[in-house]
Amino acid sequence: MNPKKIVLLLMSVVVCTFLFVACKQGKGLEEKELLAVEKQKKDKGSKREVDVKEKGYDLPVNDEDRIESETDCKMVMNRIKKIYEKADKGEAANVAISNKTAEKMQNVVETIGYPVTINGFHYNMCNYEKMEAFLIDSLEGKKGEIILYEIYFGGNICRRKFIYDGSDMYVLDTGTSWNEKNEPTISATSYNKIKNWKYTEKGWFIFEYCVPEPPEVSEVINGNVMVRVKPLNEEFNRIAEKCLCDLGYQGNNLLCSNWDANHMEDLDYNGLFQYLYFIKHKKQFDSEQYSKGIPKEEFESLMKEFLPVTAEELQQYAVFDPKSQTYSWTILGCRNYSPNAFGTSAPEVTDIKENVDKTVTLTIDVVCEMAGSDAVMSHQLTVQFLEDGGIRYLKNEILNDGLAKIPAYQYRFKRGK
Repeated sequence: MNPKKIVLLLMSVVVCTFLFVACKQGKGLEEKELLAVEKQKKDKGSKREVDVKEKGYDLPVNDEDRIESETDCKMVMNRIKKIYEKADKGEAANVAISNKTAEKMQNVVETIGYPVTINGFHYNMCNYEKMEAFLIDSLEGKKGEIILYEIYFGGNICRRKFIYDGSDMYVLDTGTSWNEKNEPTISATSYNKIKNWKYTEKGWFIFEYCVPEPPEVSEVINGNVMVRVKPLNEEFNRIAEKCLCDLGYQGNNLLCSNWDANHMEDLDYNGLFQYLYFIKHKKQFDSEQYSKGIPKEEFESLMKEFLPVTAEELQQYAVFDPKSQTYSWTILGCRNYSPNAFGTSAPEVTDIKENVDKTVTLTIDVVCEMAGSDAVMSHQLTVQFLEDGGIRYLKNEILNDGLAKIPAYQYRFKRGK
């Protein structure tokens, strides 16, 4: 064979071998790259699952749990349907059922066997023993679960399934409502981890949902929820509803300041008027009616009916215009009030003492859901219950260092004006 041809043949063999090896290596690299990409995707997916689990909110709900929860909710809604249909729902666009209607619904759910409560601070839970047993077992590290129903004054209900796995607690929430045909519909179902929880000596189950936090959201979300498990004394509840709940801790300082008949100067009379007005007349205060001030006689008459104060003291301590003979009035708003957790609190009577002068001293704990506390502070209010069903507020004393635990009170009008 011609030497030149031999050389060309050898060169062709070398080139082909090189190309074959290169292609094989290239294919191997491509397969490795694809495997790496797939692994990366799986890792990212696993990381997302871990992130979701660690954050604890909007956890995935499996179909079986969703169907069970939503089916159960509709069953309960159908049990209370006749009560809802016959109930007076008010004339407003948003439905509002009465306390009696909510209690009737609660009694029906009680017969099914579930623990059931009414949304609010002064309602006792039915079948509470089951809820308490679950919480006590959870405190001891025992795995378990419990279903709690909560009735709202819109006529809707919420089913909460609490699950304790021996380490952490989770809750599967399903909310329901009524459509235009008065048929039950599912509003939403969510599954979340409970960040922390406690069951207090007073019988409050206080827990905090895991919620989105900054920088994921621009504003802080409050995830605190309080549920009264252990029943309160019915007499305590009745008195709280009669003379405390309509006052509260927002817009007036009758229950969150120290005062008595000899020291009436620190009360915010201008702010207090609308609350005493509601207690007396059982109807909402018409702010437009008093846009130019509250007539002297009307203001002083109401204050003297409820408090040990004179007309002279009112003119001195409240914001009063002698020329127009009116007391100043303005609504509670951003110009005179900075929202805070304490303002959302509710009074809870824990003790009643009858005094020799026929007055009564109430020991009150301030319950604040936003703060996650069943006693932000405590105070003692002395009152006199009148034969005609009326009431006089005579003295309030903040116990221990309670004032140091709450925000400074903001008067409806700046003092001195």
